[in-house]
Amino acid sequence: MCVSIIWGMSTLIELDDIEANVNLCSSLRLRFIELNMNLPEYQPGKIDIDKLIYLKEKNNIFYTIHLPEEFDIANFNGDIVSAYYKIFKETAWIAAKLNSPVINMHMNMGVYFTLPEQKIFLYSRYFDDYIAKIKSFGAFTYELYNETGVKLCIENTGIYDKEYIKKAVDILLEHDNIFLTWDIGHDHSSSNKDRQYILNNISKLRHMHFHDAIGTKDHLPLFTGDIDLDEKLDIARKNAYTCVIETKTVKGLQESVDSLINKALLV
Repeated sequence: MCVSIIWGMSTLIELDDIEANVNLCSSLRLRFIELNMNLPEYQPGKIDIDKLIYLKEKNNIFYTIHLPEEFDIANFNGDIVSAYYKIFKETAWIAAKLNSPVINMHMNMGVYFTLPEQKIFLYSRYFDDYIAKIKSFGAFTYELYNETGVKLCIENTGIYDKEYIKKAVDILLEHDNIFLTWDIGHDHSSSNKDRQYILNNISKLRHMHFHDAIGTKDHLPLFTGDIDLDEKLDIARKNAYTCVIETKTVKGLQESVDSLINKALLV
């Protein structure tokens, strides 16, 4: 069964505030903005929920949320893990108040030691400790899901060639509240390291990040690079509900939207 693609945009660093992002989102006829928690104004202690609710209702949009890229729930330091648990809990409740359908996160590869002939990833070397942390986090998110209804999506970053990561994501995907994000640019720029894992788990795909790429250069405007976008669009229609145009600049976003309109992919 095909579904209509719901197109959105990422928070753009060129724009000064949420009002400017919302105005651009509305002018381009996009449906949502992915709030980036790497930025200071979207930290749990600073985010203005009332303003966000007002802007979304006024402009008939919604938000998804991207956790900080350094988010790491398997760190060997318990105090650090506790801090990330706190951030996730606060974010889940913010998402619930905003009626956000998705919290997006990266899987952190962790620290590695570089030896003369190899890299040793500590999460792989201390696999049992790592997996125990992963299981605890999965259970924690499920408890919050029962309270908030907010789903978590795990984004690929060119890491599904690592067995310890695949095992961890396998465990997380066993939960009814955890799904996959397919970032097609990250996949392409990593020589498609993530593609097969995502296709093997396609029933769990719920969110996508769309940007084009040439070699390792990604976040390009749509239809200007080497990615087979027709294939990805077909997958999105069949499996994903929300797709972020993640081009990073206003110009790139505008060019991408124009291309989607010209191809009758955004109306």
